Formats: sequence, C-alpha cells, structure tokens
Amino acid sequence: MGLYLGLISGTSMDAIDAALVDFDSRPMRVVAARAAPYEPRLASRLAALLDAPDAAPLDEIGRIDVQIGAAFAEAALVLLHEAGVPAREVVAIGSHGQTLRHRIEPPAPFTWQIGDPNVIAERTGLTVVADFRRRDVAAGGQGAPLVPPFHDRLFRDERQDRVILNVGGIANVTVLRRGATLLGFDTGPGNRLMDAWIARHRGESFDRDGAFAASGRCDEALLAHLLEEPYFELPAPKSTGRELFNAGWLDARLASAPAAPGGERTAADVQASLRELTAESVARAVRQTAPGASIYVCGGGAHNQGLLQAIARRAAPSRVLTTAALGLDPDFVEAAAFAFFARCTLAGVASGDPAVTGARGARVLGAIYPSGP
Repeated sequence: MGLYLGLISGTSMDAIDAALVDFDSRPMRVVAARAAPYEPRLASRLAALLDAPDAAPLDEIGRIDVQIGAAFAEAALVLLHEAGVPAREVVAIGSHGQTLRHRIEPPAPFTWQIGDPNVIAERTGLTVVADFRRRDVAAGGQGAPLVPPFHDRLFRDERQDRVILNVGGIANVTVLRRGATLLGFDTGPGNRLMDAWIARHRGESFDRDGAFAASGRCDEALLAHLLEEPYFELPAPKSTGRELFNAGWLDARLASAPAAPGGERTAADVQASLRELTAESVARAVRQTAPGASIYVCGGGAHNQGLLQAIARRAAPSRVLTTAALGLDPDFVEAAAFAFFARCTLAGVASGDPAVTGARGARVLGAIYPSGP
C-alpha cells in the first residue's frame, strides 16, 4: 500500500520530471505530476560537463552530483506540497538521475547517472531507489532502454498492435505486437540534434511547435547522407545517446554532405532535414518490427506537431497519437516508470528485460537508500 514517486531528467535536459503514482488503484493512477526546470547556471554547467569531449574535472563532477541530487529532492518536495500529500504516505522515490555518460562498447562498457541519492534521501526523509541501469550493464546488457517492461504492463492490448514511442533527446520504441514477446530499442536521435541546431542559429532551447523546421525544406540528399550512420543498421538490442548524436556528429556530416540543390542549404533546411531524420529512423523501426501498428508518442517530442506529422507520413498506414489517448500524460510516462521500478526493487521483483537490453537474464535493478538516520 502507499504511493511511489518517480524522478527523471532525460537526454534533452530540459527539466526534472516528477510523478506521484498510486499503483493500488485499478488502473494505475498518476496522482500528481510536475516538471521542474534546472536552475539556469546549473543547467549550463551540466551541459558543459556532458559535452566535454574526453574528460571532465572530477571536482566538478562531484559538486554537480550533489547539486543535482538536491534539485531532484526539491522537485519531489514541491510536488508533494502542491499535491497536498504528506511525505509519510510515500513508500519510496525511484530516481533515475541524470545520465552523465552512456558508453556500452567493449572492453569496459558502462553507464553513469548522477544526482546523489543520499542527498535525496536526507532532504526528503524518504527511502530512495536509484542506480537502475548499471546492474543490467554488468549482466551484459545495454542498460537501456529500461521503460519497455513498464509500457508492456500499462499499454499492451491484445486487440491492437502498438508501438510506444518515447521522443526525448534520443528516441526509443517499445513494440507491443499481439501474441508476441516484448521488443524495445533506441532508434536514434529524437530532439537532440534539432535542439542543438536551433540553439546555435536562433538561441532557442527547442523548436516550438516545429516552426523552424516548417520554415525550411528537407534536403533529401542530406537526409540520405545522415542516414548512412552505421548505428541505424545495427540489430537490436541497441542503445545510444548524446555521446554519438551530438553537434560534433552533425558538423562532421554536414562537412561531408553533397552540395545542396541550387548551391544553398539554409539553417531552416537543415532543421527540416533533422526533423525528417528523426521521423525516418523511427518509421524504419516501425516498418521492420510492427508495420501498420498504432504509434503512441510520449516525451517532449509529443508536442512537436510537425514531427508527429512527419512520422505519420513516413510510417503510413500507422496512426500516430500520444499516450494521452491511452490515459497517461505523455510528459510523465518515464517518471511514472521509475516510480514503478522503485516498487519492483523493494519487492525484490526483476524489472529489467533481457529481450530488450540483451542482458544474460532478468535482474532486480536499483540500489536502496533507506530513509531515516
């Protein structure tokens, strides 16, 4: 009995998403949710740390680890205050943290999320479950995506093939085919490249309503060149992050791309091409795994109507909706998932799925940081 609170900041790094979830209700119910933007100075320091090409100062990593933990704790406390829910009614917090690095290639694959759970436990007075990904990697898995088992539990319907598409900085799919086992993987860039490009050319953090992309025209030769990235041809299980799909990756491919038709490629044309890159990489995944399945979108990309239309065009005859049509706000699906994973961990139930991540077997994920002195 009791409530669980999930916290996550994804690869877009736009905010800390917090969701308070009641798993005893039928169906599961999100009691309250909110997005807490990072303090601008902390966000700037974090971005510099994430985009450091090789190494980052250990002292800076340590300080930011603590400060992000404090920001996560504040997000949880404000959510409880606004919802009028006393902390004693919350069993535990499931904190994903903020991914600092995700490098799963041999010889020493690792994934690293920061946001010190000790700080969260001390400041909230609640039990915290954190560090969900590393056990899966230690068991030979990718450590990502983790949310497909939650999608499976919540959204599977034996009357309809479904694909749950999460579009954050990176895009990932959960394939829920009738009578078939669970499948999930990262398809490639979500909003990450579009966000980086509009920040460079317009000083904006994201392309609101896809307006910048809509003002340009997709350069098909450039799109074909971007799609030559080997990641797109890798079989599942697979995962990726901003370690691959970043501004440096884009600059290198622009430098080697064929000349634009008419000799000019505007910044808006590149943005339109990046929108189509996300749409086509998603559509390919759907065509290969569940052609014609209904696609339900969550994450920040669910608000980009231009992107949703591009996905629908390229994945036809699949319908494209958001998870709101299934009863869950697309902004808080992942936060609710980590509340669910905290519940699983405390019950000693495996939450990883080796069919998705490639681990040697299902594992109980997460470390427990108890409340109290």
